Parts: sequence; structure tokens; C-alpha cells
Amino acid sequence: MSADVAIQKFSFPFTCIAGHAPPGEQTQRACPQVKKLEASTVGVLRPIAIVGTLVMNGTGAGSKMDLKTDSKIDSKMELKTDLETELGPSASAPGVQSAVLSGRGVFERLAAESEDTRPAAKRQLSSESAARTVAVVKKSAGRKDPEGAAKTGLRGAEPGKRRRRKDMFSGSEAFSRVDAHAIRAGAELKQKCVYEVKTIAQNVTQEARTELERLRAIWVWLCHNIEYDVSGYLGQSEKLSSPGEVIAAGKGVCSGYASLCLEMCREVGLQCQEVPGHSKGIGHRPGQSLRNVRSDHMWNAVLLGGQWFLMDACWGAGRVDMEHKSFVKKFDDFYFLTDPEDFVESHYPDEEEWQLLDQPISREEFEMRVFKTSTFFSLGLKLIQPQHFYMLTDDGEVNLSISSSRSVTYTYDITPRHDFLHGGAAEQKETRGSSWGLLTMSYRTMRLQILPPTQGTYDVRVYARPEVASTPLSWVCSFTVECPAPRAMEEIPENPFLSWGLQAGSEALGMAPGGSPGTQVLEVEEGELELTMKTSRSLMALCELVHPGLEPALTKRCLATQIRPDGLSVHALCPSRGFYRLSVFVRDYDKPEDRFQNAANFLLHCKVATQVELYPPGLGSECGPGTRTLQAGLSKFSHTGALVSTQQGKCNVTFHNQQDLELHAVLGREEDQAPAVRLERHLFCAFTDSKVTVSTSLPGPGVYRLGLYARTTPGADFNPMCDFVLRSSCEQPGPPFPSTYTAWGKGCVLFEPRMGLLEPAAWVRFRVRVPGAKKVIMVGEGKVELKMNKSRVWEGDVFTGGVRQVQLAASSEDLGAMAVMLAFDIRQSEE
Repeated sequence: MSADVAIQKFSFPFTCIAGHAPPGEQTQRACPQVKKLEASTVGVLRPIAIVGTLVMNGTGAGSKMDLKTDSKIDSKMELKTDLETELGPSASAPGVQSAVLSGRGVFERLAAESEDTRPAAKRQLSSESAARTVAVVKKSAGRKDPEGAAKTGLRGAEPGKRRRRKDMFSGSEAFSRVDAHAIRAGAELKQKCVYEVKTIAQNVTQEARTELERLRAIWVWLCHNIEYDVSGYLGQSEKLSSPGEVIAAGKGVCSGYASLCLEMCREVGLQCQEVPGHSKGIGHRPGQSLRNVRSDHMWNAVLLGGQWFLMDACWGAGRVDMEHKSFVKKFDDFYFLTDPEDFVESHYPDEEEWQLLDQPISREEFEMRVFKTSTFFSLGLKLIQPQHFYMLTDDGEVNLSISSSRSVTYTYDITPRHDFLHGGAAEQKETRGSSWGLLTMSYRTMRLQILPPTQGTYDVRVYARPEVASTPLSWVCSFTVECPAPRAMEEIPENPFLSWGLQAGSEALGMAPGGSPGTQVLEVEEGELELTMKTSRSLMALCELVHPGLEPALTKRCLATQIRPDGLSVHALCPSRGFYRLSVFVRDYDKPEDRFQNAANFLLHCKVATQVELYPPGLGSECGPGTRTLQAGLSKFSHTGALVSTQQGKCNVTFHNQQDLELHAVLGREEDQAPAVRLERHLFCAFTDSKVTVSTSLPGPGVYRLGLYARTTPGADFNPMCDFVLRSSCEQPGPPFPSTYTAWGKGCVLFEPRMGLLEPAAWVRFRVRVPGAKKVIMVGEGKVELKMNKSRVWEGDVFTGGVRQVQLAASSEDLGAMAVMLAFDIRQSEE
């Protein structure tokens, strides 16, 4: 009868790569330390140890026996349940049969004890593969060790300061020549069907000049020519682990990579060692105890220049797509001569000395440490807090922070607990965060405040990428959060733009560092907030305000933005209580073809709902004097802010028109609040030399828009210059101004009367300056000619009886005949 062994423990780690990895795609890493043993002797039963699940399909019995041990193998053998077939006649000897039966009882007991320690997913895999494979560990002890190598120690290592990876080579580009040759030679040998270890090792290292380059060539060949044995991992075929089988098939499990690496190194004179141990991969569960759990992975240590280094070709070759049950090649150079302090984050050797650390960590510490991917180290990240993966909320929140040696962009996922290590969670993420956390940046430090919404366990994943990159963000580390009692709080609006505060790349966009509010929550007093940000150059800005309970059309009327050459000011209204997200988007002011990019996101909090009148509709993108008015030559504004308040219902805005532009002003408010008299009658402009005065007499309390326009090119349309928000608290309606006509232009000044609605049957004094006028008259019931005084002001008294309107007209060389300039209405009695 045949006997099959299904692997008791499978472990594939994740990798984080720049390219897109579809959901369900997992990274291939660890695997059982198993190798098929071919029959080498018969008649002699040597002591062996089996790792995995030994399934004895005896005739009629159909019993299963699980086995777990890590004893070393002294010879190569293939196990058969039929002793006569496997061991020959000598297997029938009583002593032999007794030994086998005794061993079988031990196997059954060990299997029962180990079954409870294995995850359900692994037990299922073992069952599915039980009828297919027989695997045993083939340790390096069965071979002759190279001179200077040690079975249980680190012989060959020279004393002295440990060299780090960066001391050995500056970067992968240092091996471009060696890598190219190894890849090219590997392809040629594969085409010629060359499977001999010695020939392959000598050919791929032909261009190598040093020990380091020989090792690099072997590493590159392994990663590019050996695929992970997915079908063997899944129990769908017999696992391939011996060097010959691995080369011929072009695939193998982790022990296949490790043993082939060992053999190739021997052929070129490199001292190499197989290192068995545990790994944090797809079979690993955070916090899982590894006590009495046999190791699940194997990698290599190599002696270079009197110092041992660690590497894992299995982890460097690619990943497994669990959804499609296929291997995806993805070279990960991080696992070539990885620094021991980084390597121990995911690899824990059976023998402590192979940590290669001056102060080795304990198994318990390894179990509790935060899982970090290779991208974590490649980006130069450093975990500030916490040091362990498990976090318990305090008052409904926990905090984690990460620093970096360069500018990095972050995002995160917070999801209720699910088996993401087995479930195929995505390793890449676009720029979209969760509303259950607040991610903030301060220089090169990221802080994430996690606020679980309900009681329970949550998985937290942090993603990152270089600030200048445009690829999806890669998974860098993971945590588990336990929330016994959530904090009672209002809903936080979702932030799809990575972090709160200034974004990591905001400085490149023109935002000045340190010139903006911090990342803390900004409390809004009395429903209104002014936010000021400094810029390093002239920017154009757009803003977005989001509240979970307010419609976008409403929040648009809650913003007024002022743009200056050296800064931005945003006035935000918060009419409802709760949290708001204020996002700022910028581009260079003089590059309208550029797209707006998110530069900052601020979290606002309004404790009390406030009755605030929203800003008037139709506000432009630039409120108050700023970059646009300066470029048009409009300067020296009497009001430098975007908001103007008046308690008397009157306001005069003055400025200088240095380029003598043709100007126009409009006054507006909500349509349902239109006054009895048209709003344009409550606006009056006067032009003297370069000075412009825009006067308003508001018809009632409320909020108004005062818009300034200029014609920068003769005959062209008027272009918006800026808008002012006028707020009046005066309950008494302001009188309208007189109607103006085209002839009322530059240099014309009305001294009195300033109001455009006159009392009936009354004598009214008129005083006006009209440059260049030869004659000025008032036309009402009759014509009254005004006289010019010594100050060149035309003046005179006019009776308002018997008419509805009085008009001011003038003649000059420019005007020719009499032209109406102003019109004054006469108040009519109720009769």
C-alpha cells in the first residue's frame, strides 16, 4: 500500500510591490522544510523523522496518522506502507516490525497533540493533499559540510564589527553586469535543457569577479529560473525539493530553493548553510504561539569575508496568486543579504545563533512584533509606536506613528476583523482612506489616530509610497486593534486624500512649510472659522467643505477664499454641529492648463449649531484683493480682507486704478430677498484721477456680494477682479443712490445729495463736479442751470414739486449736446 504525507504547516509571506496586485493575490514565501527521499538502501531501517501529516491508507483500515517532528534525516528513503515492498524481506523480521509498530504509535500520539495547534486552513490543506504526497525533511546534516561551515555553530566567522548590507554594495545597480549575465546564461541553459548543478553554477558565475558577485549571480539565477511549486503547496501534486528535481521542473518549495542554493554555492567555493525556522507569511496569524510548533520555512546563510549573511531566494522570487492558484514572478531584492535586525522581523530560526544578532530576540518577542513587509524597510520607515502588533483602545482610541528618512505618502485601511492573511487582501491601495481614523503628517512623521466605531476587533493596514511616485501605495505593516468600548462621537467625514493637515507633497505644490495650521482638530467658534496658509509662490486655489449632514450645494455657500501672492485665506461657515472636512486644491497661478492637486485637508469641529447666514450665491474663486487685482494694477484697497461688516448699512470701498482700466461693479444677494428698489440703485461709483470709490447703501440687514469687474482690453468683455462679502446688521433700510448713465464717468463726483430718492415739493441743494463741462443743468418741472464756484464745483437749488424725477445733464466738448448723467426719483405720496 502507498503512504502519503500532507504538509502540516504552510507559510507564504506577503510582499509589497509597486505594480498592481489584484485582490486575492498573495505573496509566496515560506513552505515546509520537506524533501522527497529516494530509496537508497533496503533491508536496513534507519532512524528518520517526518514533518507533515502521515496518512496510512491501510487495507480496510483507512486510518490517518499525523506526524510532527524535527529530527534530522540520516539517509534518503521513500516510505511505503507495505514493508515487504519498501524494505525487502528483512522488513519481516520481528525486531523490525516491532520497531515500526512502536514508531507508528508514537506517530499517532504526536499527530493528535499537534492537530489542535494547527489552523483550520492548514488542517484542510493537509487532508486534501494526504492522498498525494509523501515528504520528509532532508537536512544538511546528511551531507558533508563545506570546510569552515558549522552544523550547529557559526564557525568560519571572524571577529570584528559587523558589516551591513549597505557596506557590501550601494544598491542593486552595482550588480547590473552580473545580473544581466546570470539572466542571459540561465535562459541559454534552460533552452539547452542543462540540469546539472555544477554546470549551471559555473556558467551563471562566469562574469563574477568576487565572492559577492558569485553569490549574487546564483541568487539572481534562482529568483529568475525557479518558480514556487504552487500545486505542491496546495497538495495537488508531489512536492519538488531535491536540487535535480527543482532544476528539471523549474519549480520547488522553500527547501528546494534553499538546498539548490547550497549546492550551487558549494560548486563555486562559497560556504553556505541551510537555516530552518519560522516565518511570518500567509500561514502566520498575528499573535499565534509558536511554542511546540515545528518550523515551517527554510532559507540560507552564506559566509562572505569572514562574516555570515542571510538571504531567502524563495521570498525573493515572487508571490502566489491564491485566487488563480498560480505563481507570479516578482523579483524582491530586499531578501538578498538582508540585515539581521530586519530579517528577524519575519524570519525566526530554530537555532538562536542564526539570528546573527548581538542580542537575539525571544520567540515570544518575535510572535508579538508588528508585521513589516520589505517595502517598509525599502522606504526607510521606522516604527515609533507601538512596537507590538496588538493594540487595546483607551477611551475608544489608539495611536500609531511612523517616521521616515525621506518624504513618504501614506494611507491606511481599518476593517472589522477578517482573515486577511488567508483571504487575499490587496497589497496595493489607491489614495482612499477610512473614516475610522485620522492620519496626519508632521514633517517626516506620520501619526494615525484610530477610532473604531463599535466594539470589536479590527485589522489595520498601513500603505506607503515615495512622495514623488504616482503608483499605488504598497502595504508596509499591519496591526490588530481591540476595542472593548467605542467612544461616543459624531461621524467623521471620509477623507479620500490620504492624510489630514498639509499633504506630504504640498511643499512641491507651493505650500510653505510651517505656514499652515497643524494637524489637530480645529474648533469652530460661533459657526465661523478663518484659515490662513502661507505659500512659496502665487497659487490658484479651490476649496471643498464636506459635512455628513449637509448637501454639497449648501456647503458651497459656506466658503469664501482669498488668494494672495504669498498666501491663502479661507473663510468657512459651519451652520451645523459636528465634524467638517475642508480640502484645499492648488495649482500654479499662471498655469491654467495644470490640474488642481490636493494640498491640504483640515478637520473642523463645530460643537454647537449656529444660526449663520450663508455667503451670497455666485461668489467667485477670488474674494477680496489679491493676486488678480495686483496683476490688473488695482491697489491700495481700503479693505484688504474678503469680508466687510457694517452696522450702519453703508460702506465705501476705495482703491487705485493705476492702469486706467474701465471698471464695473455689481451688487447681489439671494433672489428671494430682493428689495423694492433694484439693487444696482444701492451701488454708486466715483472716479477721481486714479482713485475709485465704490459706495453701497444696503436696503436691509443681511449678506451681499459686491463684485468688481474690469475690461483689460478695449472692446473685450469685463473680467472678474474680486468679490467682497458685505454683511449689514442695520435694520433701517439704506436709501438708494441716483441712477447713473454712461456720461457719468471718470472725474465726476456727486457731493450732494447722496441719496437718489428725494422728498416731494422741497428745495434740494445740488453740488457736483463734472470735469470739462461747459454747462450743467437740472431738469425737473423746469430747467435750473447750476453755477460753478471757485472750487470748480457746480451747485444750485432745485424744487422737487410736481414731478416724479429730476435729472442732471451736462454739455462739454466731449459730450457735445446735453447728456443725462444722473436721475433722482421723487418720493410719491401714498395717495
